[in-house]
Parts: sequence; C-alpha cells; structure tokens
Amino acid sequence: MAIKFQYNKTSLQQLEKQLKVRVRTLPIIKNKESALRMEVKRCKADASGLEERLEQEIQAYEAMFALWNEFDPSLIKVKDVHLGIKKIAGVRVPILENVDFEVRPYSMFASPKWYADGISLLKVLAQTAIEREFMLAKLNLLEHARKKTTQKVNLFEKVQIPGYQDALRKIKRFMEDEENLSKSSQKILKSIQEKRKEAEA
Repeated sequence: MAIKFQYNKTSLQQLEKQLKVRVRTLPIIKNKESALRMEVKRCKADASGLEERLEQEIQAYEAMFALWNEFDPSLIKVKDVHLGIKKIAGVRVPILENVDFEVRPYSMFASPKWYADGISLLKVLAQTAIEREFMLAKLNLLEHARKKTTQKVNLFEKVQIPGYQDALRKIKRFMEDEENLSKSSQKILKSIQEKRKEAEA
C-alpha cells in the first residue's frame, strides 16, 4: 500500500499524527486478537464436549430404539428458545438462556410407563442439540472476528506503520537536502558579493 504524501511540513505533521494513532492502537488490537484466540479455543473445546454429550445421549436413545416405534412424537415440541447477547472482546455473540418445551397432555394409564422417561430423554436430547447449534454459531462469529482482527494487526504491523515511517524518512531527507542547498547557495551568494566588494574597493 503506497502512502500518498507531499514533500512539505504539513504532510509531515499529518503523517506523524497517523503513525502515532497506529502505534498507539496496535497493542489494543493485539490484545483483542489474543483474547479472541483464547475464546475461540475455549469455544472449540465446549463444542466438542457438547458433540460428545450429544453422541452419548443419542446412544441412550438408540438403546430404547424398539420402544420408540410406539411413541407419539407429537407429544413434545420445542415451544420457544430464549437467547441473549453477550459481548466477548467487542464481538456480540448469541447465548442460549433456556429452551421452553410444550408437552401435550397424555393419559398416564393408557400409555406405556416409559413415556415419561422418553419425554425427559427427548428434552435432554433437544436441549443438547440446540446448545450445540448455539455454540457453533458463537464459534463462527468469534472465528470471523479473530480473522478480521489478525488481518488488521498484520496490516498495521507489516504495511502501514513501516509505510508511514518510510514516508516520514523520505520527507525529512528531502527537507534536509533542501535546507542544505539553501545554505550552500547563500554561502556562494555571500562569497560572490564579498568578491565584488573587494574588486570595487
């Protein structure tokens, strides 16, 4: 990225200001990136934990597989999912607060005894599956934010800060050269005037 500048004091001051802003901001962005990186790591561990828990619950469900043919799936359904928003290192992520289930009334005497266990098993299974989906959504948001922050750190560290420093160096050299030329021409002019005065005298 080429930084546009002019060889004058105004441009020099503007570039110095821009450089200061980036140098001051860089540690903050680095801290955000490391916080996001740790949160992503934690989130991945939580997601894999939920994945394992879901697998175990599905195996418990499959243990009663023969009985599930008699079960009426319309007895239970997810009524509502309550979610909140939490900020993690400046990134808004959804969090699951709770899940409301609607259980249709059924006859305890006419239906098999295991229906109550089946309903609670399905509740646990659905809760875990929904938690897992939320965790994956959170992970995607955090991963995206981490990538963006890493790009910004790299942009500042490897492109913009060195670019501004280089531009400032060029302007300063140019201004020094101009000043030296001006001094030299003044000396030459002074010596010519002195020679004229000597010749006249």
